[in-house]
Amino acid sequence: MIRFRFAAQKALSAIHWMVTQKHDLDLHAALKSCYFGDKSHLNAHRRPIFGATYRAMRFGPVPLEIYEMIKGEALWKAELGTEHFPWELSGYHLRCVANTEPDLGVLSETDIEHLERGFEISCSMDFSERTAATHGPDWQRANLGLMQYEDMIEDGPQKEAIVSYLEANAKYMRL
Repeated sequence: MIRFRFAAQKALSAIHWMVTQKHDLDLHAALKSCYFGDKSHLNAHRRPIFGATYRAMRFGPVPLEIYEMIKGEALWKAELGTEHFPWELSGYHLRCVANTEPDLGVLSETDIEHLERGFEISCSMDFSERTAATHGPDWQRANLGLMQYEDMIEDGPQKEAIVSYLEANAKYMRL
């Protein structure tokens, strides 16, 4: 089973960036942006952006640590050494509440590229379209449980080698 060490600082920066891009960001769109970005980066560069633990929920994959962070869980505030996140969650909408710019320096150029693409894709869809777009084979195989990164890797001649490489190295990678 492939597991990565979650990159909390990257998630903080990515969420902060998203809420500065769209004033009234739908929670579903934010979570699916992370999924689209993580999955596409994994397939292009053999590592995700965040390394979150994904649960296959009714309305699509949910990156659990990112969802907890969005909700303002104290654990993540302590982990990141902050008392407040630069956003607030009101119902199912995120709004920026800080006058600071997101620290994109913690994200690589490819992280930003895939995050932007995931955000664009997610925000261009309505709720039903996003849900349908995220109910692929990786979501289906999880059967409403935890999703596996090996299932997020696209089928192809290199898949077996990529899975073997990640099984051996993922837990040591610094995202």
